[in-house]
Amino acid sequence: MKNNLQKNFIWNTIGSLLNASTSLFFLIIVTRINGINDAGIFTFAFSVSCLLEVFGTYFGRTYQVTETNENFTDQDFIYHRFFTCGIMFLLAIFYILIKGYSTYKIIIILLLTFYKLIEAFSESIYAIIQKNNDLYKVGISLFLKAILSFLIFLILDYLSKNLIISIIGIIIINLIILYFYDIKNIKNYKYRKTEFNFENIKKLFKYGFFTFLFTVLTQYIINASKFAIDNNMADNFQTIFGIIIMPATLISLFSQFMIQPFLMHLTNNIKNNQIKKFLNLIIKIEIYIVLFGLVASVIVYLIGIPFLEMIYGVELSSYLYPLVIIICGATLFAMASVLSNALITMRKTLVQSVIFTIASIIALFVSNLLVNLKGILGASISYTLIMFLILLMYIFVFINELRKEGRNV
Repeated sequence: MKNNLQKNFIWNTIGSLLNASTSLFFLIIVTRINGINDAGIFTFAFSVSCLLEVFGTYFGRTYQVTETNENFTDQDFIYHRFFTCGIMFLLAIFYILIKGYSTYKIIIILLLTFYKLIEAFSESIYAIIQKNNDLYKVGISLFLKAILSFLIFLILDYLSKNLIISIIGIIIINLIILYFYDIKNIKNYKYRKTEFNFENIKKLFKYGFFTFLFTVLTQYIINASKFAIDNNMADNFQTIFGIIIMPATLISLFSQFMIQPFLMHLTNNIKNNQIKKFLNLIIKIEIYIVLFGLVASVIVYLIGIPFLEMIYGVELSSYLYPLVIIICGATLFAMASVLSNALITMRKTLVQSVIFTIASIIALFVSNLLVNLKGILGASISYTLIMFLILLMYIFVFINELRKEGRNV
């Protein structure tokens, strides 16, 4: 069991890190080959697709992995994912129609949405693998997708100088791995296979709604500054903000690969009323995140700008403080994300929807206001202020819910 835990942790860390880094590498390629304006369109379209992906995953992998209600089978979750992925793509079409973008920008948004749709569907497969304590296979899948997508994207974009062709290439690669590796993996497991039951689909929409709601609001909050830039500034500024916010992705990822291997442990702690063990594990993970965030802040202050300039070939000397501010904000959000996963394990989702509804309303006004006043610096400040507000609310809610759990033991 210990060896499997280590293998799961190592491969999940490698795969998740590389998978989350693909957007970074894609942006480097696009900035270098296609120019700063195309890069601006790409980074914004990628953000839109990430927001829409939440509609595809709906309640996410965590909910499926920690589901102990035997009324639902993994097959039900897969059927449900077909519906949510369809909704995801329809929303993309609706969004581009009301925004009135150029044909080129519309095609980029739709293609990246389909790319993310494949990832959304894969999550339902990954949940089955993770529930069978083979998380390392998920890591291998993510590793293969990341490496091959990067290589195909680089080769196609270098040869064609055409983003559309390049994105189609990574879509094909992800479809191949989904079919020949991910789906093949779950055929080795004995999980309940049931006939299509629309009543169960409706129940999953209902039971997972509040998890979905706060997740989609989370994505909006993360990208609120980008939407404000899209509304108020030119595409080239979208590229600059996309570059300096990219390191924040690594901190968010760190929180995820810290907690993912321990989800079943947290679930068992709650199930067996082991509240003290549950709390100690959460505290331990939070300490690691704070230390990681502090180290990251020092590193980006000392060498962050020269390093990003070397990679992207874009002048960034005026954006040191926005970069450091963003890293601080990302650390705060990573801490909140751990508490969010803990509350999902406790099935406390309604209160999280309230947290993110409040934060989203504030973000809508604050981000547009500060971007108008201070540009990129304003975008960075608004990002961090909202993350600080979210963390404060999460700490209050988590302590309160933990006290309730303790009284019920």
